[in-house]
Amino acid sequence: MMNYDFFFVILQTNMNVLSSIKTLALKVWRSTALKYTVVVLLGVLVVGFLDENSIWNHFKNQRRISELEEEIDKYNAAFERDQTQIRQMSKDPKAMEKIARERYFMKADDEDIYVLSDDERGPKSIVTNETTE
Repeated sequence: MMNYDFFFVILQTNMNVLSSIKTLALKVWRSTALKYTVVVLLGVLVVGFLDENSIWNHFKNQRRISELEEEIDKYNAAFERDQTQIRQMSKDPKAMEKIARERYFMKADDEDIYVLSDDERGPKSIVTNETTE
């Protein structure tokens, strides 16, 4: 038969180790420093990441604000350009004619307009339902 004394010695040693770990854990848990540390860590976690007014959201909002400010600058530049163009058109009728020709392809009655494009499109097939007589 097997000798069970060896197993009891190992079991007793493990029990002593577990008991010492338990007493150490209880001493640490009962210390006020650990409680304050846990509360502070939870507070930092909530304030830093989980709350709607967290630092993380603050950084995201700052980035969004900078993007919107860049967009505002872009629109202000376009506004100034358009205002300059309006002032120029009110002073010079040739400027209005130039814009009408360039942007809106307007023409005089005796003119033809040819629009040249850099687009690489294939040729369109010319198929009509009309018959020639």
